[in-house]
Amino acid sequence: MNYEEKTISSTRIYNGSVITVDALKVLLPNGKEAKRDLVLHPGASVIIPVTEAGEVYMVSQYRKPIEKISLEIPAGKLDPGEAPEVCARRELKEETGLEAGRITHLISVHSTPGFCNEVLHMFLATDLVEGDTCADEDEFLNCEKYTLDELVEKILNHEITDAKTIIGILLADRMYRNHEIY
Repeated sequence: MNYEEKTISSTRIYNGSVITVDALKVLLPNGKEAKRDLVLHPGASVIIPVTEAGEVYMVSQYRKPIEKISLEIPAGKLDPGEAPEVCARRELKEETGLEAGRITHLISVHSTPGFCNEVLHMFLATDLVEGDTCADEDEFLNCEKYTLDELVEKILNHEITDAKTIIGILLADRMYRNHEIY
């Protein structure tokens, strides 16, 4: 059976600095019509900066949608026409001050495919060199190192709830334990 939903009409509801929202009318496979809200996002790069000792540089920042400080791996949205690896290197430097001697694409994931087209391109950053941060003027964050064991424990204790961070940490932990890193 073909499960594709064909778009009948689309109305732009909102055009913001990060997202755009469209209201769609679609034709379902059974011939009926339905409404869909679609959030359009330019995509983002996510970076897992891991040291030889199995430590990960993490950023803490206040997240307004959840009204609390969130511990996350560095990430940022793609600029128009920007390649994901270029974005990853830029965001790593901005948020942590680090430069990676080696950066490897691990996986690209859809964050919330039920209503949003955002793709998160996840990179492993190794051979790290410390430097000065240069965060955007509207970003207020703190950068600290944690061991992979500490981070997995924080995930299991519900202290880390950010999906991209959970995916990234669990991937890095597995790779580190399997000696696929360093």
